[in-house]
Amino acid sequence: MSIVVSPSERVLVTGAGGFTGRHLCAHLHEHGYRVFGLTEHAGDAIDGNAQVLHADLLDASAMAAAIREAAPSRVVHLAAIAFPGHAQAEAIYRVNVVGTLTLLEALARSGLGRNGILLPSTGTVYGRAAASALDESAPLVPSTHYAVSKLAMEHLARLFADTLPIVVVRPFNYTGPGQREPYLVPKLVRHFAQRAPFIELGNVDIERDFLDVRTVVDVYRRLLDAPAAIGGTFNLCSGAATSLRSLLSMLEAATGHRIEVRVNPQFVREGEPPRIVGSPARLTEVIGELRQLPLPVTLADMLCEYA
Repeated sequence: MSIVVSPSERVLVTGAGGFTGRHLCAHLHEHGYRVFGLTEHAGDAIDGNAQVLHADLLDASAMAAAIREAAPSRVVHLAAIAFPGHAQAEAIYRVNVVGTLTLLEALARSGLGRNGILLPSTGTVYGRAAASALDESAPLVPSTHYAVSKLAMEHLARLFADTLPIVVVRPFNYTGPGQREPYLVPKLVRHFAQRAPFIELGNVDIERDFLDVRTVVDVYRRLLDAPAAIGGTFNLCSGAATSLRSLLSMLEAATGHRIEVRVNPQFVREGEPPRIVGSPARLTEVIGELRQLPLPVTLADMLCEYA
């Protein structure tokens, strides 16, 4: 059951200048929140309806000052090094783990964020686990520095369980307008939009669980509004598999352009599971059914960015 948002309800979004952050700030504003978007750099663009704050996530005093200024009743912590292929492992742990610790300590000391703190983790904490639909009880076997850092963040969050109203969410793959390469779907979209004669890919027989970013931010808001979610961990996924070949077919249908697919061995990930699908059952028990956008709509909207 959702709660009624007061017009003065203040929410702090860290990482507000990122792909998800820009969508979330706009979505929260549309639903009555007073949004404070935290970014590290002054040049980061966010939704124009959010009040912009700047602070280095690793600077405890700057973070404390930003939190005091925002005085949020709710927090969504998106700031992270999110691309699994990031070259500097040390930076991944410093930002994703130590940065989260800095934030949670500041919130605990200030007494702010008392209506809900959402910590997005990742569905990649399950690694190469095999299951028809991965639920939250599946083995946690992260196989990248990014996934390990997010699992460490989850364990860290448990240390604050008695003092902060934390909700952990594990999103699987998602995409949408505004996402950029090196992620796979924006790469596909660009090649079709530019009518490239060929594209180089890795394993073209994989199947993954995809959502639209606009579905994702809607779920984030609904979790913030659900008191029953506090203390829980939730998969965020569709429960259905979409193959890479299907994505190629959707883009071909949308553009009328056929493209030659060339397999580049450098893009093939050793031991990559052919199929990864999550179960959203626990999530839907708390917030109800997901408001999903069909993938062809997502891809069409991404193609429009090249118009």
